[in-house]
Amino acid sequence: MTDQSPDRAFPFLRLNDRAQRPRSVGLTEIRGPYYTAMGPAYLRDLLESVGQHVDSFKFPGASMPLMSRATLAAFIDACHDHGVQVSTGGLIEFVLTRGPEAVENYFNAIRDYEFDIVEISVGMLAVPPSDYLRLIKRGKKAGLHVKAEVGVQFGAGGTSSVSELEAEGISDPAWAVERAKRAFDAGADIVLLESEGVTEQVREWRTDVPAAFIREFGLERVMFEAADPPVFEWYVKNYGPEVNLFIDHSQIYQLECLRSGIWGTKNLWGRVITYKG
Repeated sequence: MTDQSPDRAFPFLRLNDRAQRPRSVGLTEIRGPYYTAMGPAYLRDLLESVGQHVDSFKFPGASMPLMSRATLAAFIDACHDHGVQVSTGGLIEFVLTRGPEAVENYFNAIRDYEFDIVEISVGMLAVPPSDYLRLIKRGKKAGLHVKAEVGVQFGAGGTSSVSELEAEGISDPAWAVERAKRAFDAGADIVLLESEGVTEQVREWRTDVPAAFIREFGLERVMFEAADPPVFEWYVKNYGPEVNLFIDHSQIYQLECLRSGIWGTKNLWGRVITYKG
């Protein structure tokens, strides 16, 4: 079933075919409050206007502990009322520094708050691969969908400068692909490729890295962080409108106009096409 609803404004203008939710490709995850502030009322208003184009909402890791229980619940309720799944961000990395008991309490808490997805990321930590896989299995045990974040840049996620990350060096993309394979074997539902070291905080984009992931896993099993318009434009240009993308909430209209073929930059305007023969 495609999103060509007669309830849409200007229904006589045909758009690219977009599968209705729940989708398996063309997923859009939006980022919640961190770089820009927002509250539950803002989110509810946003989802009332464009929620049908949002598949999941991600809390950046640093934001959740700053909220009251009522505020966190209001964010989650706004998402669920509009058919949007709710994901943690990388808070597990901070939780791990607080010990095993904190990890257990964290998984229990996000289950009780009715999160749908837990993100397992270790970009700021030197964690043994076996421990990373145990965290994925713990997320599945809690009844959550697991999004395993994988990257090539140590120190990713902390808004570090280009020079600071360059000093850390880039890991072998083949190892990142292998880590993603192990994550899937442990039960991960999808892998998120971290943008730092690939298209963010680098002097030149490493386009070979997403190519390696798509070659190995296809489009359905990988989501790409692309919270910058030139980046998500590049992904759509090279991999089509059904690529899975994580963006900032402020960019949802811009991305969906691109996916739908309504608008675009000079080199993409009128060139994003779907065919359902």
